[in-house]
Amino acid sequence: MPKLNPADVQAALRNPLAFIAARWTPAPRTVQRAALAALVMAVVIVVTGGAVRLTGSGLGCPTWPTCTDDSLTTTREMGFHGVIEFGNRMLTYVLCAAVGWAIVAARSQKPWRRGLTRLGWAQFWVVMGNAVLGGIVVLVGLNPYTVAAHFLLSSALIAVATVMWQRTREGDESPRPLVGKAVQQLVWFLVAASALLIAVGTVVTGAGPHAGDSSQVDRIPIDWENVAKLHAVLAWIVVTLTFALWFVLKAVDAPRGPLARTRELFLVLLAQGVIGYMQYFTHLPEVLVGLHMFGSCLVWIGTLRVLLSLRERPQAGLDLPGPAAEATVRTSA
Repeated sequence: MPKLNPADVQAALRNPLAFIAARWTPAPRTVQRAALAALVMAVVIVVTGGAVRLTGSGLGCPTWPTCTDDSLTTTREMGFHGVIEFGNRMLTYVLCAAVGWAIVAARSQKPWRRGLTRLGWAQFWVVMGNAVLGGIVVLVGLNPYTVAAHFLLSSALIAVATVMWQRTREGDESPRPLVGKAVQQLVWFLVAASALLIAVGTVVTGAGPHAGDSSQVDRIPIDWENVAKLHAVLAWIVVTLTFALWFVLKAVDAPRGPLARTRELFLVLLAQGVIGYMQYFTHLPEVLVGLHMFGSCLVWIGTLRVLLSLRERPQAGLDLPGPAAEATVRTSA
């Protein structure tokens, strides 16, 4: 038996992430792409989850964690709905792989940025929690409140993934504001209104006609059309806040970043509004509802990007006077 020196023992006791990090240094662009892949998969899993509901496949696999009491996977007898539901479950592993790649890339970056790695792990634990919650959704027969919680937790995953993607393109210095306090407060109102808009949207889903399965499924006992009208009012509030923000940013001659992100959000909101009204007046066709769910993800990402654009975080050791200094001068003026 070969003798092991202390260095060999220490190397053997390293965790896998440290082992990889000691032998690989990804380029900054690789880390950014890994974070973006995790964000894209977080959106994909929301859209495919919506496809499960809209095709009536929510109970295609009637139990969890297996597909049936006797089979881990879908069976021929379960048909199309079983394939759709089981396929969505399998995409969870693709999502885990994307998040895992983001964690490994962040951990291997030199110098090691602990905050970035923690954002990756936060995504992992949200994915694990949402997988369990998804199983509970099946076990309780698509209870609309659990379905709503499932979607909201997916929105939380998108939020963390968006922040990580942004942080891969920044340094770790303390954030420098690019706008004044009044503008920051307006954006926080916009974020709160967007979050409320998404939450009310889950109530519309829970009370609406797309229950997720062809069998009898409980719905939230309220008139979904009235909630849809409230949802529309909140959407107009978000659009108004976004336009007001763009006007204020132009008035104070804000840096290009916040203006560009606000303009992008405004365009996404307009497209989402068109889809929303079309689906309402055409009695909720499945394709338009699916597009509206995708648009909801884009609105949430766009809102968070506006918030994150209000500050800059330069690389350590760099004292860049750029946008932050310009914003300070404008605010003073």
